[in-house]
Amino acid sequence: MKIFAYTYTDPLLEAVPDQDNWGWEVDGIYQDLGKRSQLQQLFTDCETQTSVYLLMRRLEELGDTLEEVSDRLNQLEAMGVMVIVTEQPYTSENSHLRSELLNLLHQIQRQQRSRRIRQGHARSRLDAAPPPGKAPYGYRRGKGKYIIDRSTSPVVKDFFEYFLLYASLRGAVRYLAKKYNKRISVTTGRRWLTNPVYRGDTAYQHGEIISDTHIPIISREEAAQIDRLLRRNSRLPSRSASAPRSLAGLVICGECQSHMIVTRVTKRHQEKEYLYLRPHSCSRSPKCRAIPYQEVLQQTIEVVCRDLPLAVAGMDFPQLDAIKNSLGDAIARQQQILQQLPALTETGILDEETAKLRAYKLRTEISALQAKLATLPPVNLRSVAQAVSIPQFWLDLSEAERRFYFREFIRQIEIIRQDQEWKLAVIFIF
Repeated sequence: MKIFAYTYTDPLLEAVPDQDNWGWEVDGIYQDLGKRSQLQQLFTDCETQTSVYLLMRRLEELGDTLEEVSDRLNQLEAMGVMVIVTEQPYTSENSHLRSELLNLLHQIQRQQRSRRIRQGHARSRLDAAPPPGKAPYGYRRGKGKYIIDRSTSPVVKDFFEYFLLYASLRGAVRYLAKKYNKRISVTTGRRWLTNPVYRGDTAYQHGEIISDTHIPIISREEAAQIDRLLRRNSRLPSRSASAPRSLAGLVICGECQSHMIVTRVTKRHQEKEYLYLRPHSCSRSPKCRAIPYQEVLQQTIEVVCRDLPLAVAGMDFPQLDAIKNSLGDAIARQQQILQQLPALTETGILDEETAKLRAYKLRTEISALQAKLATLPPVNLRSVAQAVSIPQFWLDLSEAERRFYFREFIRQIEIIRQDQEWKLAVIFIF
């Protein structure tokens, strides 16, 4: 008695299965990838054997249509082959139960219809065409790619520019509603900020991304800055991320470990206001006292100007450069392979579909490497640190601009109290 196993894999939809995962000792494995040449060899070999058990995962692997599946199944059983299906309720021994077989064939027919739809989507992916569905706001569908919609793209561009300037998602949402009467939710705004389409990329199932498929609305540098701002804001309390004051969300009390919030005090019949930082939920008795906001701001600027260049100088830039160079070399190697595919197709070494599949995998790998590269700190961090270590630089900024730079470098500011005095401990991000 011989035990054979047969698998068919569509490279557009699935990976090649493990050959050792049958749970039987198999005398021969027939494995087809895209075409069914090995299936024909299996039929030839079964004709010369008297007793054959054939293991399969699913009956639909025998053909692309219900007629092909039925004909080939009947042909195998006519030769005396015992068909055992591991993922469906079917073996040749109970094939006389026509009702069960009929239900299974109807199920196969539905699955093949779904498979043809998925194959169509997969072929579109190989051509870097957009996935099914409505184009994101700011784009419309063209011939096989997204095309910028000139009537709506300025709205999206303005949204990104506002966020880059003020690092406030809620503020950018309010800005669109006020200037363009375009009302979106904060959740939609966050999706815009992370949507690969606005960066010139196309995203598919399972998070696979192909870069440079159409004209972007924001540049790569802007996209990397947006990602850094989102990561930075995620460390802050939700309302502090868009608060107007530059120290909001950064300061904690060293005594009670409570976040300190900005409070505003005014006097009756006077326009002047006084700002203080006070603990939000102090558990001590008596409670930790409030501290004038302007004094904390002034000391923060002094500490940043003194300590930031030293903190940046202590970073391991050679190691950072080595990581960037390694990622850059990996991207260059993948791009070089990508450029060789047309020549391999012309010489017949690769058929057109295999070349498209290989190109798709290379482009998704390149996109993943580029995403890793974008998460690294900017190379000019030392020069930026030197520029912001000048006190006058901070004094010339607005509160919103100071907020942007503080959160770019500072993880936390701790107020250390000493009797009636206090001092600051500034903790940098790196």
